Amino acid sequence: MRGVVFDGTEAVVVGDLELARRPGPGEVDVAIAAAGLCHSDLSVLDGTIPFPVPVVLGHEGAGVVRAVGPDVSHVAPGDHVALSTLANCGTCADCDRGRPTLCRGSVGRPRRVFTRGGRKDEPLFQFAANSAFAERTLVRAVQAVRIPEDIPLTSAALLGCGVLTGVGAVLNRARVAPGDTVVVLGAGGVGLNVLQGARLAGASRAVAVDTNPAKEATARRFGASDFLTSADGVRELLPTGADHVFECVGSPALVRRAVDLLDRGGQAVLLGMAAPTAEAAFPPAAMFLDKSILGCRYGSSRPQYDIPRYAEFYRRGLLLLDELVTAVHPVEDFARAAADARAGRVARAVLTF
Repeated sequence: MRGVVFDGTEAVVVGDLELARRPGPGEVDVAIAAAGLCHSDLSVLDGTIPFPVPVVLGHEGAGVVRAVGPDVSHVAPGDHVALSTLANCGTCADCDRGRPTLCRGSVGRPRRVFTRGGRKDEPLFQFAANSAFAERTLVRAVQAVRIPEDIPLTSAALLGCGVLTGVGAVLNRARVAPGDTVVVLGAGGVGLNVLQGARLAGASRAVAVDTNPAKEATARRFGASDFLTSADGVRELLPTGADHVFECVGSPALVRRAVDLLDRGGQAVLLGMAAPTAEAAFPPAAMFLDKSILGCRYGSSRPQYDIPRYAEFYRRGLLLLDELVTAVHPVEDFARAAADARAGRVARAVLTF
């Protein structure tokens, strides 16, 4: 089968991938129909996200269940599913408290579920417990979330990362309240979902900041009340600062900027993925008057709850998914899609099989 493999030097589309085994207890075999190209995939290529190689890339996918292992009852062959990256155990204290993103069993333990050309002694790693840039993948049952069949799979794919991260950061982590003010630094795929999360939450003002002026129309479509190409102008719009500032780029300099833009009691929410060795600096005195900095993994999401909820929002016309898909490419065009993503020419490029 086809897939995108990164060997530590380059990412190439191969045609000899195989699943190493059939689904075991608590596992699901999914035929991928579509997968969004997220900047986290590109961050593996440039080393921002260290990951063992060789690895099959992709982590934002949707498809159709082919087979399920023993003890799997919530999905069945033929079901349409969106895949999450959260392979949480479901039994630890954090999972039991409804905080699966904090499950220690879901971080830092990459599996090897692929082989190439029948060479079972040389398994490939699975990226983000998912590897959606493959015709088929094997995930833990908790990662497969059943969705209505009337949602196009090219749009449904984005539920599994960009939407969960951005909308979830607003509704789950920041808990933006009606009337709050929001600033979004970076209007890429995650930033656009923060903007529509702010719209869903009833924010009174949502200021999008991005250095690319071509993103203004899309940002406003997703919920931006204002658009700036520099954060220098935020204080002219919000003289006392913002209730919530979301950093969606992964820039240490923008972390400092997010803190500077807060109003009293405001919170800066960090969503962008910076390099592990990057450091951000800010004056501690800036945090007085009850300001705070919040980390946020994967939108503090509960995928089995949030994905169906967002799917229903989409069906009711409240959540934009189709509009996120700027371009659709066959997986063979991975290099072109990656170039467009790096250049900021797309909100999301989607690869199809």
